[in-house]
Amino acid sequence: MKTTMIALMGVGVLAAACTSTGNMERNAAGGAALGAVAGAVIGNNVGSGSASTGAAIGAAIGGAAGAVKGCREDGGCGAAEANRRQYYDERARRYYYYDARSGRYFWENGAPRS
Repeated sequence: MKTTMIALMGVGVLAAACTSTGNMERNAAGGAALGAVAGAVIGNNVGSGSASTGAAIGAAIGGAAGAVKGCREDGGCGAAEANRRQYYDERARRYYYYDARSGRYFWENGAPRS
């Protein structure tokens, strides 16, 4: 039992550390690892006492929850729309906005503001 839990935790930590893509993959791997550990502990202590079944269920639920959380952090999965607060340039007599993703300013029509 202990070796199974240690192996699951090790695999989860390695999987979470090795991803270089986005928050979705990183959070899915971390959620799956934490869910597997929690599921193994709960599964071992509740019901028929099957740590492996609890780990599998916990990994599935934790992975799904982590993926949704990461997707929302990346700006997808129904996350709030980007802040399109407009500012007014009195000299140019035009509105512009700041794009947080690119770190640049753009005129209201989408042209870069210089």
